[in-house]
Amino acid sequence: MKIDKLLEEEMKDPEFARGFEKESEKLDTAIALYKAREEAGLTQADLAERAHTTQATIARIERGDNVSFEKLSQIANALGKRVKISLI
Repeated sequence: MKIDKLLEEEMKDPEFARGFEKESEKLDTAIALYKAREEAGLTQADLAERAHTTQATIARIERGDNVSFEKLSQIANALGKRVKISLI
């Protein structure tokens, strides 16, 4: 069975769908932060210093761990960016 078909079947289960969406949102945040940091030419340690946080915090967020809006906004500002939220 192809992954798309398997995912389509699994998404019929409301509990699976909720979990999948939750993890997808965290992954989106992780990827966005990683790309922005890389585009700025910064290491995790460089960004952490600019954002007044730790390298471990940056690493956890880039791994997909949960992050508060306040912390994400602080990091975005250190990159010269801001956080934009969309409810879709």
